[in-house]
Amino acid sequence: MVVHNPNNWHWVDKNCIDWARNYFENRLVGIESSANETKQVEVTSISSMEGDCEVSQRKGKVISLFDLKVVLMIKGHVEDETFEGSITVPEIAFDSEADDYQFEISIYKETGKLSEVRPLIREEIIPQLKEVFCKFGPELLQTHANDIQVPVDQVKSEFTKANAQSTHASASASPPPTVKKTSSNVKSEASSGSSKGPLYNTTTLHLEPTFNVPATELYQTFLDKQRVQAWSRSPMVCKSSKSVLEKGDEFTFFGGNITSKLIGCDVGKRLVFEWRLNDWRQGHWSTLAMDFHESQEYHETKLQVTWSGVPVGEEDKAKGNFLEYYVRSIKLTFGFGAVL
Repeated sequence: MVVHNPNNWHWVDKNCIDWARNYFENRLVGIESSANETKQVEVTSISSMEGDCEVSQRKGKVISLFDLKVVLMIKGHVEDETFEGSITVPEIAFDSEADDYQFEISIYKETGKLSEVRPLIREEIIPQLKEVFCKFGPELLQTHANDIQVPVDQVKSEFTKANAQSTHASASASPPPTVKKTSSNVKSEASSGSSKGPLYNTTTLHLEPTFNVPATELYQTFLDKQRVQAWSRSPMVCKSSKSVLEKGDEFTFFGGNITSKLIGCDVGKRLVFEWRLNDWRQGHWSTLAMDFHESQEYHETKLQVTWSGVPVGEEDKAKGNFLEYYVRSIKLTFGFGAVL
């Protein structure tokens, strides 16, 4: 990064969101509980990371500003029952202390026996996560501070020199964290809809609404055209005359504002749609994947939504609209759960 900033006086910042994503992939994926024949849990991947992460400087003083939400995927077993689930960390912020972090644990297809893994997660996994999050800020500064400042031999101001030395001393106080596992799949998310370059910088959203209905019923609610028209409260326009969507079918609904295409299906378990708002740039599509996790013991289905390719800046709008016009509307229309 080239810096033209005499005496490091003016405000300069650097976007570090891709570095942060790589950092957490390297240090969180692979965290696991101690060896135990009856219970075990492991962090398998990062489903989504939303928010901002920057390093900035003015008058020689370097600061980090970040506010992130991270969703981790987990798997494990309790005796002979295996499970998948997630841990959501709603806020990882530049001013967070270890006791500030909140952790929302979700066990898919949960049973009474599988619920026994929750104490293990709290006792062995969460302390390891906190350790990584507490080291993130100092490591962020240590890695990127020099990128946004001119070399010290070009600084004549004693004031900015002193500020810079104070920053580097603070960043160096914490040793670099140990890398638990390196992922070879880490990459910056951007839509590749054009050979001329990405149409948008994008991000991935993760949602987990719960419905009081069997998975097969909820699955059909997204495919049966009459049901879709009922909960969307709009006509569905589709070339296929069949009553149920099939793989490859493209359709519009919500008054023509949304175009979608069914590109993957596994009966009662998974649906994948290409999805776009019609005011997005031509050629840009997001991918809306839905996994259906039914707990027969608790008589509910958790819908794991992984929505990739959402343009940066559209996250809150996309998430809010999905919860309002998909989740809430389906529950109200068919009585598939309580509506808050």
